[in-house]
Amino acid sequence: MDSHVLGHLPGTTLNCLGQTFCSLKDPAMDFKRVKDYLSWLYYQYQIISCCAVLEPWEQSMFNTIILTIFAMVVYTAYVFIPIHIRLAWEFFSKMCGYHSTISN
Repeated sequence: MDSHVLGHLPGTTLNCLGQTFCSLKDPAMDFKRVKDYLSWLYYQYQIISCCAVLEPWEQSMFNTIILTIFAMVVYTAYVFIPIHIRLAWEFFSKMCGYHSTISN
C-alpha cells in the first residue's frame, strides 16, 4: 500500500519529507484513501458492537435499530435544543436584569 494511504490509517505514520501539507495528484488515490478509511471505520464498528458474529439478517435488524435510535436522537435534538436554549436565555437574562431581545 502507498505510504500516503497508510499515513491516514490509524496506527501508521506518514512520511511527507518535511512538507506541511501532503497532497496526492491522482484523485483516484484520494477516493481509495477515503474508501479504505470508511472500510476501516465499518470494521471497527462491527468489532466493537459484536455485529461481526451475527448472521446477516441479525446484522440487518441490529443496524436498523441502531440507525432508528440515532435518527430519533438527532431529530429530538434538532427540535428541542433550540427551545431549551431560548428558555434558558430568557431565564438567565431575567435573573441578571437584562431584557430579552428574543421575540416570541
